Amino acid sequence: MIDPDARISQDAKIADGVTVGAGTIIGPNVEIEEGTWIGPHVVINGPTKIGKENKIYQFSSIGEDPQDKKFHGESESRLEIGDRNTIREFCTLNRGTEDGGGVTRIGNGNWIMAYVHIAHDCFIGNETIFANNSSLAGHVEIGDFAILGGYTLIHQFCRVGMHTITRFSTGTSKDIPPYMIAAWDPAQPKGLNKEGLKRRDFSKETIETLRQAYKTIYKKKLTVVEACAQLEGMAEECPEVGHMLDFIRSSERGIIR
Repeated sequence: MIDPDARISQDAKIADGVTVGAGTIIGPNVEIEEGTWIGPHVVINGPTKIGKENKIYQFSSIGEDPQDKKFHGESESRLEIGDRNTIREFCTLNRGTEDGGGVTRIGNGNWIMAYVHIAHDCFIGNETIFANNSSLAGHVEIGDFAILGGYTLIHQFCRVGMHTITRFSTGTSKDIPPYMIAAWDPAQPKGLNKEGLKRRDFSKETIETLRQAYKTIYKKKLTVVEACAQLEGMAEECPEVGHMLDFIRSSERGIIR
């Protein structure tokens, strides 16, 4: 399962059933669990842990040093990738830094298309989609089931909520709350992600309540504080609105408006 032209450090831990293509280089302090497929000409440096049944395509750079001038080779710098992720050609996934807790973490079942960059100290949830050339600066958080359109750019320390979708070439330096559509640069709210919620089997009642919550935040000309106060009653009846409310109140950069 390992091509004879691959170069693998004696200190790497490669489980049975892992496929490694020709010309791939795997350095020390790399752990790869069973069922993962590594294509040709991939470079993986550590400390990096890659879970089960991932597919990593050619010319990707996985677990390289953070692109952060404050990084000086600290030992507490690692990348953790979960299970069943697809990482397409020319992706760059960097390890964490001491300032960010030392880890870049990617969950399970994510679909990461070609030329995506995920910088140091990012936290990626589960079942997300990153379209081609979308890029995350350092310390970004992406919620479960979020979809980033092609060429989406997320500023450092920003968060994108779960079940959110961005359109082509969206850019943001603020947080994007859950369940929304965002577009343009700087990003602006473009409605509730109703189609995405339907595909994830949200009930009609929940979608309607989230629509009312969206209107409260964005259509009633309220301040964020005023809108949050009005959402409290909805949150008691709808946990999803509660999640939206918690996200907004915990925002340090502010939300798109």
